[in-house]
Amino acid sequence: MITMTAMPGAISLADWRAIYRGAVPVLDPSCWALVERSAQTVARIIAKGAPVYGINTGFGKLASVRIEDADLATLQKNIVLSHAAGVGEPMPQNIARLMMALKMASLAQGASGVQVKTLELLEKMLSADIIPVVPAQGSVGASGDLAPLAHMTAAMIGVGDCFTPKGRLPATQALEAAGLAPLELGAKEGLALLNGTQFSNAYALAALFEAEVLFQAALVTGALSTDAAKGSDAPFDPRIHALRKHRGQIETANTLRALMAGSAIRESHRVGDERVQDPYCLRCQPQVMGAVLDLLRQAAMTLGTEANGVSDNPLIFTDDDTALSGGNFHAEPVAFAADMIALAVCEIGSLTERRIAMLVDPALSGMPAFLTPKPGLNSGFMIPQVTAAALVSENKQKAYPASVDSIPTSANQEDHVSMAAHGARRLMAMVDNATAVVGIELLAAAQGCDFHQPLASSTALQAVRALLRAEVPHLDEDRHFHPDMEKAIALVRSGAVAKAAANIALPEVAQ
Repeated sequence: MITMTAMPGAISLADWRAIYRGAVPVLDPSCWALVERSAQTVARIIAKGAPVYGINTGFGKLASVRIEDADLATLQKNIVLSHAAGVGEPMPQNIARLMMALKMASLAQGASGVQVKTLELLEKMLSADIIPVVPAQGSVGASGDLAPLAHMTAAMIGVGDCFTPKGRLPATQALEAAGLAPLELGAKEGLALLNGTQFSNAYALAALFEAEVLFQAALVTGALSTDAAKGSDAPFDPRIHALRKHRGQIETANTLRALMAGSAIRESHRVGDERVQDPYCLRCQPQVMGAVLDLLRQAAMTLGTEANGVSDNPLIFTDDDTALSGGNFHAEPVAFAADMIALAVCEIGSLTERRIAMLVDPALSGMPAFLTPKPGLNSGFMIPQVTAAALVSENKQKAYPASVDSIPTSANQEDHVSMAAHGARRLMAMVDNATAVVGIELLAAAQGCDFHQPLASSTALQAVRALLRAEVPHLDEDRHFHPDMEKAIALVRSGAVAKAAANIALPEVAQ
């Protein structure tokens, strides 16, 4: 188990990535005094007797209903139980862990009025790998991700189920097995735990981290396809991209040029090639993939800011014992970022599929039809290209912006919602689709390069080809294609394709 100290409000995207990959966050001790001070402020506000939303009133449309002091604990328990109304399959455990860590980091900034023991329980649950079972559907990303966060909180008070190292258990048993007791919620704590964007942001961050791996692999397979098609590296000349000035485009062109540097295949057609220009899928890689890189980085900036912010309501200000009700729980920034990621992932797959289609077409590639030595008797890469096309079209359908949708909820009190949860949840399926397309390109590009033997690719691309060939042999005759595809896709998903080109510095998205 890898543990890392987390400073609430100042956690880097690299650290959030590490938490997503399995690191256990431990709160910096400096936060405890802030948390205690915030809880004391809530106690003083209650003592004054004035109605304060979320502390001694009802919620949403029922905010005008005053709750007596004797019922405040019941009020907080009731909001958890009533709001735990999600449906669908449970969140993946790694994303649920990230959601818990995001919530913990938000509450630990001392603006939410929770008790120290509440944060300690979240921290200990993460350390013991006790992850609440959270149905993934039911949030509109407006007054916080209410339903999913309610399921998370329900587990903390001993209701519902948890995933544990010993399997799925009732929450009370899961906590007891780790030597933990269910939480007794204090004033405001249920609302503090339920309000916030941590469900949406966890899904969006997870997709961002996977999209970074996808993006790097697609750069590598794009360079390999360029070599397979005997394409030119002249469009990657830095002088072209310096004139346009986009950072992502410049970095992408530099990477593609470096990936192809020293390729004997490239040198073989540098002089006397009758072709004047390559198709856009090769020539415009810096422009398309560079724009993708810039877009992903913009989304990363938004999500990183959100991860370090406080998004529940009301917020507690300890300097003057004030509770201010606002709208930080509205997840519009996350919704926009999720839509950016969706567009970027869609375009990675779209450009990649066009390169596959170019490679299998003898009129465009100059290689045997469908990359098989005996076309007709063999179908070669005919249907893998169809599969890639199907996946790309599916992603196009999923890429419609979620943020432009809204539906009124809570008796029209919450009359504009972000749909961030919807927008973020669809991303992992899109990344999986695009990953499969890049895996198919890896197979097709390596097959194409094989036709140019004994000429070799660059050192970096030869290493990628060797990585694949250790798992999947050259396709001489038709065979069961699915296992080959699964192996190639796994290499892309694991990051092994990018790592194989280790002598080339690939652009990073989340730093």
